[in-house]
This record gives sequence, C-alpha cells and structure tokens, in this order.
Amino acid sequence: MGFMVNNDRYRLYYRRVEEGKQYPVLCRRLASLNEEFISQKSPSAGFDFTTGKKIEQKLVDYNLEAERFGGYAYEELSEISPDHRLLAYTLYDKDNDFFKLCVRDLNFGSICNKPNAERVSSLAWAKNGEALLYVVTDQNKRPCRLYCSMIGSNCKDELLLEETSDNVHIGVRHTKDFKYVTVNISSPMSSQVFLINAANPLSGLTLVWECVAPANCIVEHHQGYLYLFTDAAKDGHPVDNHYLLSKAVQESLTEWKNVFVDDGDLIIDDVDFCDTHMVLIVREDRKFRLCSVPLPLPKEKGSIRLKELKPDFLPLPEHVSQISPGTNYDYYSSIMRFTVSSPLMPDAVVDYDLSNGNCKIIQQQNMLRERTKALYGNPSLAKSDVISSITISSEPEDDSHSWNDLSEFYACEYYDVSSSDGTTVPLTIVYSRAKRKEAQNPGLLHVHGAYGELLDKRWRSELKSLLDRGWVLGYADVRGGGGGGKSWHEDGRRTKKNNSINDYIACAKFLIDEKLVQENNLAGWGYSAGGLVVAAAVNSLPSLFRAVILKVPFLDPSTTLLHPILPLNPADYEEFGNPGNVDDFQAIRKYSPYDNVQEDVLYPAVMVSSSFTTRFGVWEAAKWVARIRERTIYDPNRPVLLNLTVDIVEENRYMQCKEAAMETAFLIKMMMDP
Repeated sequence: MGFMVNNDRYRLYYRRVEEGKQYPVLCRRLASLNEEFISQKSPSAGFDFTTGKKIEQKLVDYNLEAERFGGYAYEELSEISPDHRLLAYTLYDKDNDFFKLCVRDLNFGSICNKPNAERVSSLAWAKNGEALLYVVTDQNKRPCRLYCSMIGSNCKDELLLEETSDNVHIGVRHTKDFKYVTVNISSPMSSQVFLINAANPLSGLTLVWECVAPANCIVEHHQGYLYLFTDAAKDGHPVDNHYLLSKAVQESLTEWKNVFVDDGDLIIDDVDFCDTHMVLIVREDRKFRLCSVPLPLPKEKGSIRLKELKPDFLPLPEHVSQISPGTNYDYYSSIMRFTVSSPLMPDAVVDYDLSNGNCKIIQQQNMLRERTKALYGNPSLAKSDVISSITISSEPEDDSHSWNDLSEFYACEYYDVSSSDGTTVPLTIVYSRAKRKEAQNPGLLHVHGAYGELLDKRWRSELKSLLDRGWVLGYADVRGGGGGGKSWHEDGRRTKKNNSINDYIACAKFLIDEKLVQENNLAGWGYSAGGLVVAAAVNSLPSLFRAVILKVPFLDPSTTLLHPILPLNPADYEEFGNPGNVDDFQAIRKYSPYDNVQEDVLYPAVMVSSSFTTRFGVWEAAKWVARIRERTIYDPNRPVLLNLTVDIVEENRYMQCKEAAMETAFLIKMMMDP
C-alpha cells in the first residue's frame, strides 16, 4: 500500500485479495473517499452500491496475469510512474526462468507495446514518466546492460551502458524526488555510483562516487545536496557499520563529508528521506529505534552528533526485532510508512506523521480478538473483523495494548552465549508464560547466518500453536548473519563458515544446559543458507537434536560451487568460498552437509522441503536425504522425509498454509510423542 500525490490530490494504492482467489488485485482510489470504502469482500469491483459511487479502480488483476505466465504471478519489481499514468512491473516466466518487463497504461488498462524486455533486474522512471530506464541480465543472470525506453515512441530502446566483464554488475534506481537516476556499478574490486539527470535521461552519466573494494552505496538527493549511505572503507580502513556522507551536487568527488560524528553506541541501520525530514532506523545494542530530524541540516556546523540535533524518537514496544521502511513513494508527504516487527506481536504497519511526531497503526493482526486493524475500514460500515486504526502519541506512555503486544501471555528473553572460541553469540528465546517449566519444555532453534542478513524473529502466527503447547522458540544470531556489523558477517563466511555452525551448536547446548529446553527434545530449523548451518550441526552432533526442518536448503556446496548448474552470483562465492581456491575448497569440504554425513549413527527425524523453482537445486535436497537414508541407522520413529513441490511456495498463500501446517504437525509428532 502507498500514498502518492498528483495535482494536490492524494491517491491510495493498495493490494487486496478477493475471496477464493489465489493472487491479489492492485487497486487505487482517491484518499477523499476513505470513509466510504468497504474493504475485502464488498465491493469487489470498487463500486459502493449503498452510495452509488465508484470508489476504486482496478489496475492489475494478478489472477489474470497468472494465466499469461503459466499459472504463476510472481512479481519482483513494481513502479508507478511519477505522473500516475503507467505501471512498470516484472513477472516471472517459469518456462524460461527469467523476469519479463511489462508496462501497463493505467488509464486504459492495456499493455504498452514497448519496452518489451526480458531478463530485467532493476528499473527506474525518468522524465516524469515519459522514459523508463531498465537493466537486463545475461544468460548467467548478471545485470550487464542499461537501456532507456521512450514510452509511446517508435524508436528503438537506447543502450546507455554495457559491462562485458563477467564480475561487474549494474543496478539502477531513482532518487526519492525523481530529480536523478542513480546507476551503481559494482565488482569484487570497486564500487561506483553515477548520476543521470532524470529530465534528460540521454544526457550521459556523471560519476559522483567511487571506492576500492565492493561496498553498499545508496545515493539520495535533497534540495541540491547528495546524501550517500554506505559501508565503504574510510581512509583505507574497513568500517563495521554504515554511515552517511553528503556534498553539493556540483562539488567534486573529493568533497564528500561525514554528516554525523561516529557514535559506537548508536548505529544507523537505514535512512529515508522526504522533503522536510530525514528518518533514521537506529540500533542501540539489541534495541531498534525510529527517529526523525528536520531538513535541511545545519551545514555550518560540519559533522554533528545525531543526539545534538535532538531527534524525535517514536515510542515503540520493548522487543522490536526489526524496522522496515515502506516504499514511501510520495516525497512531499509528511507521513512515512514503516513496518515494526517483534517476536511478541504481529507485524504492525505504521504511518509516522513527521509534522507532529505521532504514529498511527494502520494494519496489524489482533491475535486476541481474531480481528485485523485495517487502513481503510470504517467502524460503522465494516464487518466485525475490521476495527479502526489507533494513533500513538510521541509522549512516553505504556503502548503495549495499542500495539497489540502479546507480552502479557508470552515472554521474550535475551542471552549471551559463549561459542567454542569464546565469542559471545546473541540468543533470543520466546515462550508462553503459562507453560514455562524448568527442563521440561520442547524447543525449536532457528538460524540463518549468511550474507550479513538479520535473522527473522518476527511473530509468526503458525508458531502460536507450538507456544501454546509449551514450546520454547530460540533464535541464534550466529556469525555470518546481520546485527553485528561487517566484522560479524566476515567472521562467518568463506574459510570461517565453521564459526556459524559452532555458534549454532553452542546456542543449542546452552538451551539444554540452562534447562530452558528439555534434554533430547530440541529441534532445529533453517531456511536456505540457514539449512546448511542446521544440517552441518546435525552432522557434527546428531544426538543434540531430535528433529530438524530444512527449507530449500543449501546442502551440497562443494558440487554446486564447483559445477553450478544454476547461475550463481559473486555474493555466493564471497559467502561460501570459491572451490578454485585451495583454502576455500578445504574449508567447504569440512562444513559441507553432503560430504560429512556420519555412518552407522542415529540421526534426528528430518523433514526437507524444496522446490523445482529454487535457485538452490532440488537435487541437493534429494542427494542429502538419500545419503542420510543410506548411511545412518534406520529408526521408524525418526523418519527422513523429502517434500518436493513444483510451485513457488513463497508466492502461493495456500501452499504456504499447507506447508506450515505440515511442518507443525511433523514437529509435534516427532517431539511430543513418547
């Protein structure tokens, strides 16, 4: 959902699912009709039969799009043009394994003749919607060519940039004010950012930033100044976290200056901009916070401590595990949207009003009343499952009830676990207050530990069934994942990947030794690269776990990295190692789940789920399961199950429910039966 402005009138864009349909419908309407809108079932076609007014325009019915794309409607990119006339989006073509670009005329509902591009990886609007810039990939899925298409013209799309080197990648995006398009060029050796004047996209590229070694670089523009959010090295020395730089547009590359003085206690995780404010997602130890400062910043003072600007901090629940910015498409709006996640409450979509510091909860599932807070509901019109939104003041107060926080019924605790080499590993646990018993509760330990990504600790409704049965849910923030800076990621990749596995084992032992979980009643859970960590831990200590669930796991890195059947990208080799390097190869063989299955040992019960559409080949799961069955001791009470699908489970809500139910039933059967 999002707010956008056009001719001083707010337009609301949102997706909704019609009853019995698999995929959502993208719609829009004027915000002035807010009170007359009835969400969900009625009116399905955007017509209010009570008032006789048409209040909604259907833009894209993804159920119809699925018919064009072999039964799937898997969308990766979606951008409305600045003038609201066009929608550019990419849909997955399952038969050809690429994303196809579509541009739809929103006034007439038809698909434009051009651009007609395949293998599109990123896109950006320019010239107020008259031009679309997009990047296409080669056969190995490397983004390598940048094109500009003039919408409505018969001219051939203009090639603006092409990178022929196998290890160079191109990305494109527009700044929030649509004044510029930024082009990122990255390789293992360097990172560069170029600007294109959005008013004249064929005027050429201007270099505004470059650094040695790969780095995350995001450039924004605000009233003649460029802001760069990056984790590039400073003065040749690597940094652990992102920081913010700025310079005037016309200044040279050497004029970038630090916006804030480094503060080790207050880490900036993300930055978002609008015309009047800068909003920052910051982290103090394990605590995530959201704050804003007015723009423009005082330039005469140079670098300044964030606290000196007296930022307005939004009151949040106690156990926030992640804050995610929305699209915040409307640069001139004083309202910015975020999603607040916590292990103790369903995700809350909130609108942060920068003009007064207040926050309104726009959408959040209410687990206690089995209702949902919805953006467009009117209490007098809506059905019983929709209640009005709630405003939270910036004044400090107890907001647990307003936030639908479940801390009255469930508890969240944090522990510091010592790993095998003495490194302290953060561990989070969640449990039911009514069911907690010392050394008697079954447990489920989650992990990811790769690509520097945060472990997902969000409340998941499907796990409520386990919590109410007395389960303890654990989340191990092992090295290789996010939350601890670049050094934390570096210490869990390539030749140091075993650190991730050892950290996970240490957390599992801690749960049992501290009597948080009953001995011989601990399960493991890992998704994708997290599946590698869990499977490797099982190989190392099979008796530590009673059951494990692996979802689309990476289980045979030796073969996949050496002979990739599916295209891999440089990040995969940087993460797991390059078998062409002797040290990397030896490290891979030591942790590879497929290469280290023990013989004549009793393994835990295993459920492996994979898909024929996953980027980690389905054969990896099949090979590992076959080897487990072949080498380990057979026990009918500890089955080794392989669950394969041909669907994209992440985009199929019915399949998601089915798979979640199957996993829960498997855990209950394996762990709670005598």
